[in-house]
Amino acid sequence: MNSFEGDPAETGDVPEPERLLQPVPEGRRITVMLAAFEGWNDAGEAASDALRYLNKLWGGKKVGSVDADEYYDFQFTRPTIRRTSSGERKIKWPSTRIFKASVPDSNVDVIFVQGTEPSYKWRAYTAELLVHAEALHVDYVILVGALLADVPHSRPIPVSTSTDDPALRERMDLEASQYEGPVGIVGVLAEVALLAGLPTVSLWAAVPHYVAQAPSPKAQLALLHRIEELLQVPLDTQDLVEESDAWERGVDELATEDPEIAAYVRQLEEAKDTADLPEASGESIAREFERYLKRRGKDKP
Repeated sequence: MNSFEGDPAETGDVPEPERLLQPVPEGRRITVMLAAFEGWNDAGEAASDALRYLNKLWGGKKVGSVDADEYYDFQFTRPTIRRTSSGERKIKWPSTRIFKASVPDSNVDVIFVQGTEPSYKWRAYTAELLVHAEALHVDYVILVGALLADVPHSRPIPVSTSTDDPALRERMDLEASQYEGPVGIVGVLAEVALLAGLPTVSLWAAVPHYVAQAPSPKAQLALLHRIEELLQVPLDTQDLVEESDAWERGVDELATEDPEIAAYVRQLEEAKDTADLPEASGESIAREFERYLKRRGKDKP
């Protein structure tokens, strides 16, 4: 046999990027922290809904929390009153809760960080989360967010995957985010996790800005598909697929009732089809994020 047979350099084949989760010795488990935060980082609540879906799917159990009094302005992020199953009224305080679940038929454990973006002491807050990560033997961190963007609801929702870890970026053939400007707690946690030596990637879904209200099942589903790829575990999302289809049909109906919206959607569709990209690059997501920030500033009184 020719000694060069099958050599990618000679055949012209490009090797596939490596996976996020690297092989480990038999019997050892891999622990991944998945984090999403309601608020500024969570257009349409797609990111937090995606993690809630997985937490319920895999039967996550609460293993920790972050003290709300230390980090929240309750006049800005107000507590809410709800009725319990017994009919009693109970106050629910803004908080960050930590759950642990084992992915069925795999060697992967997942630590879910679910909460509201804090008001105060972000450095102390992220440091506290990393203390939990160390205690729970976290090996990787996946941060999940969603932003408003000029994308059509009728096309696949773009999800960017980026990392500021040079070694991880090269190994997985990822991009570094080109965004410069204000950041939310997701961006801060990404930097702190990398400084702690944890391989960290960030996922951002682009939510159509003209249907920004929650829920956003199509964006949620797009994030779940990307998480499925990163963890290399199959997900049962059939019920969410049906919700996504119903959501898209509903937006179609609303668009047809407003000629201006219908024309705008067609413009976005044409731009998307011309670009013919399966998902937005990190640079284009950054541009959409800048548009979102400008739009958010205009909406403020």
